[in-house]
Amino acid sequence: MYSMLIFLHVVFAATSIAGFCLRGYWMTAGSALLDRRMTRIAPHIIDTLFLASGIALVIMLGLNPMQHSWLLAKFTGLPVYIVLGAIALRGGRTLRSGRTQRIRVIAMLAAMAVYAYIVGVAFSKSPQSWFALVAM
Repeated sequence: MYSMLIFLHVVFAATSIAGFCLRGYWMTAGSALLDRRMTRIAPHIIDTLFLASGIALVIMLGLNPMQHSWLLAKFTGLPVYIVLGAIALRGGRTLRSGRTQRIRVIAMLAAMAVYAYIVGVAFSKSPQSWFALVAM
């Protein structure tokens, strides 16, 4: 069961960031594809499954984020990624949105950096992320 769950979590992680990058490209290109119904709904489904699989893994392994700093770092990075992603992709539709293309691109790049940090934390099991692997 663990192997299947970790596999699904990784697939959802890859699908989530690939979709985010694609939507970011569409945003910078001014594509109408960004406003399609499926483009607005699918990320929520994928991200919900991604989060649910992560929570299921935490429960299955009996991990407590307050006792594992790497897990707390992942859970702390997640809302930062979500907020930056919302700023990047909602261009002018809400108060949280990036009002200019420049702000949206900066938010998109920052969200991608936070996502890379979270992946590094997952691999290294350290809040130092990728730097922990380099130091080994």
